[in-house]
Amino acid sequence: MSWITYDQAAIEDLATRMELRDPNRRAVAKVVEEIQAGDGREVVCDLATGVGKTYICRGLIDYLADQGVRNILIVTPGRTIQRKTLANFNPGHPKFVPGADYEPIVITPENYAGGRVGDAMGDPDALKVFIFNVQLLTKPTVKTSRSTYETDEFIGTALYDHLRSVEDLVIIADEHHVYRSDAKKFHEAVRDLQPRALVGLTATPDETDRKVPGRVIFQYSLAEAIADQLVKIPVIVYREDGHNDVRTQLADACHLRKVKEETTREWAERNGRPMVNPVLFVVCQSIEEATESAAILAGPGFIDEPGAVLQITSGSKEDALEALAGIEEPDSPVRAVVSVDMLKEGWDVKNISVIVARRALASQTLTEQILGRGLRLPYGERVGFSMVDCVDIIAHESYRRLLDSKEALLEHTLPQRAETGGTPGAGTSIAAKSGGESSLPSYHETETQGMLTFTAEAPVRDGGFGTEVSEAVYLGMADMEHRLAEAGVEKKQVQQVMKPAEGAPPITFPSKRLLEKPDTYSLSFVNSEAVAEKGKQFKHEIEVELKRKALNASRGLDGTVTVEAQDQKSAVATQRSWPISKVREDLEERILNLPQLKLTADEVEAAQELVHTFLGAAIEVDAEDSTPWEEARAELALTQLERLVVSSFKQKLATVEHEIVKVTVPPPAQPWPGQTMPQMQMADKVIRGMGYTGWGSSILPVVHFDALSTEVKLARLMDVSPKVDWWLRLESQSGTFIQLDSGARYFPDFIAIDKDGVHWLVEGKSNAEASSESVLAKKAAAEAWAKEVSELGQFGTWKYLFATEEHLSQSNSWDTLLTVTGARG
Repeated sequence: MSWITYDQAAIEDLATRMELRDPNRRAVAKVVEEIQAGDGREVVCDLATGVGKTYICRGLIDYLADQGVRNILIVTPGRTIQRKTLANFNPGHPKFVPGADYEPIVITPENYAGGRVGDAMGDPDALKVFIFNVQLLTKPTVKTSRSTYETDEFIGTALYDHLRSVEDLVIIADEHHVYRSDAKKFHEAVRDLQPRALVGLTATPDETDRKVPGRVIFQYSLAEAIADQLVKIPVIVYREDGHNDVRTQLADACHLRKVKEETTREWAERNGRPMVNPVLFVVCQSIEEATESAAILAGPGFIDEPGAVLQITSGSKEDALEALAGIEEPDSPVRAVVSVDMLKEGWDVKNISVIVARRALASQTLTEQILGRGLRLPYGERVGFSMVDCVDIIAHESYRRLLDSKEALLEHTLPQRAETGGTPGAGTSIAAKSGGESSLPSYHETETQGMLTFTAEAPVRDGGFGTEVSEAVYLGMADMEHRLAEAGVEKKQVQQVMKPAEGAPPITFPSKRLLEKPDTYSLSFVNSEAVAEKGKQFKHEIEVELKRKALNASRGLDGTVTVEAQDQKSAVATQRSWPISKVREDLEERILNLPQLKLTADEVEAAQELVHTFLGAAIEVDAEDSTPWEEARAELALTQLERLVVSSFKQKLATVEHEIVKVTVPPPAQPWPGQTMPQMQMADKVIRGMGYTGWGSSILPVVHFDALSTEVKLARLMDVSPKVDWWLRLESQSGTFIQLDSGARYFPDFIAIDKDGVHWLVEGKSNAEASSESVLAKKAAAEAWAKEVSELGQFGTWKYLFATEEHLSQSNSWDTLLTVTGARG
């Protein structure tokens, strides 16, 4: 029997409210789907560092709370992650996660004892989130005590026993790999609580979990995160002259960090965003190396300021990590962090911009330490400039050695798939070329502006690779001289703005959106006509019948006496009478005492009005106290009016209502989008994040694409058509969406304005996607939307064009496309 249910509409609503990224939304949905049996199953989500496991945790808690779960335990591996997790629930903290419907009572080692949360722990309706380090949950020994195993007089038992006793406990294990089976104490502490479900979140699942069928239920790789532009692109920076001593490496790193800071400050000021200072991160192999590096950095010609260099050793791990929590703040003095392999977990700052690794890049450290620590985007999204969107890794290897080891480097960033046959082409792995197999897909090497970039197909949602998907840049290699030159170019580009083409009209897009559900119930939801109709049913008294039975005795031939009960005509019972004033008072009290209702002066007035309407329909003449109601009539009126009000509450919250919001696009001016190239230089794939120029009738001079076979073909077809005056590529951040009843948001590809002034909402889809359930739902919603907004009259005429690859292959003009798609109507 299920204890929670999978509700797609609720997940879409949750994703919208909490602004979940797509992988986070899919992860929450998969967890709910897998744990709904409530049989104690353990599941793991494997997500790349920087994607947002925090939002998955908070989103899952809100979904479970809505399903009635009231006891959730978040287990953390140390104090640093525990403090970070607590901050996620603190509205005044920068790391607070907004958008949740439920505000839990957060229970920690500091507040659970002594009765401070004792009442909440005994309240079955209170949502409780326990946040504890795993060390406090391990069993005590002869030498160590554990307060969680000691009886608390206010709880009535030990906290650990209390958690074991609740029937709806869900455990969320942050950094799940820490609790692996060979860490026996940690393993037992978590699993002996016998939760209804155990959900693990990690970027590095333990190998034993990978081997358990159905344990790792969701994976989102670093390659996917890079392709989806959710994390930075790693760039390996080398020197052509071959100088690779420590002082040269650190001097290069400081110089590059400085110019990245200048570009970032220019971008932040022009876009009204807070400054996020780029920080240099130095990874060392020993304390001696770290001390040497910190001393060099603090000297003249490098960082110059001793207070700006923070050194971390094993002896100061926790204290240093706590101090690091503030390096994202604009007033932080820290510009360099030197570490001895200590910063692996719990350090999720977003401003590591340059990294020096005093070891070979092709080692496992590249993933665990270097990439993991520098991936997070300083502004939560890519801004179009590599000085902000990339993490630069200063290499000590020569260019030739880097090229020789590029396969090992690419293994950490490219999507993984098996190459089982075929003819190796340019970019195919060495293993594949020599007749073996490689997990790497085919990739391309492109040299532009002094940087060698590695691009490959972006993985699609089912984990495979399509034939018509975009490419993404996964890794770059650049000479230091060219990288610094690029910084200078970008600093000038940041100062530019992008404006619509001369003569291009602004477009008012009527965005259809769901009306937000009210936070509280209100008597304004109750229809007064329905109340009056209900009142008419109580115009007459209700008699209470006394059932009468007669006992008839008879004797059989054998002398046995038989007694039978026979129904008789019922009698009318005498009832107590209630004056109308009491009926009125009781009806108002019954309504105002409903648990769904928040008592305010407005609600009191509304309750009085509803009761007046109800009684006004039940009493043709206002008799007040002179015509009392008998008890049965009065009590049934209480029950029936209460049911009507509660039913109105439920109906209101279940009703899907929309509103039209006017969105004007594009803005009169916006920041220049960064990296661009002429659209005629586009090869057989589009590159995600690349802006393409060279258009004739595009409202904006720079356009981004995701697919060549549909979006680019549509753009080129519209651009040359004499029937199309203007077209605009729509961006998801512009607010131009149609919201479905499920809560999902549909962002179309283009708007085109034809010679007759008709606005066309244009969507391109691959043949494989065109018949999917989600695409068909969006198509139906868009067709209905176009009809609705056209009939409103104030937005002009709108039509919807849905084109597949097959449609486009048959069309060499706009007119032909309208014909083959049937969009003319």
